[in-house]
Amino acid sequence: MLTAMVEGTVVATIKDPLLSGIKLLLVRMMEDGKPGKLQVAADQTRQAGDGDFVTCIPAKEASLIFAPPYPPCDLAITGFIDEYHVEKERRFETG
Repeated sequence: MLTAMVEGTVVATIKDPLLSGIKLLLVRMMEDGKPGKLQVAADQTRQAGDGDFVTCIPAKEASLIFAPPYPPCDLAITGFIDEYHVEKERRFETG
């Protein structure tokens, strides 16, 4: 299970018919408490929005959380995180 923060919505003019009705969101992966790379995730909760911290399932298992026929996705939002503390870079001043 991975953690991420929702940063926006993805709009697709053409997408696979099996993704019809599934919201696609832009999420920033959290790696060791620090912001990581951006990815697109299918929102199984149908409730996630900008600024939400969420849990995600990667790889083939991401599509299995949806009802058959399974949509083609490799990252799915599965839940919400109430609190998440982002580690901020510490700067030490010398002198």
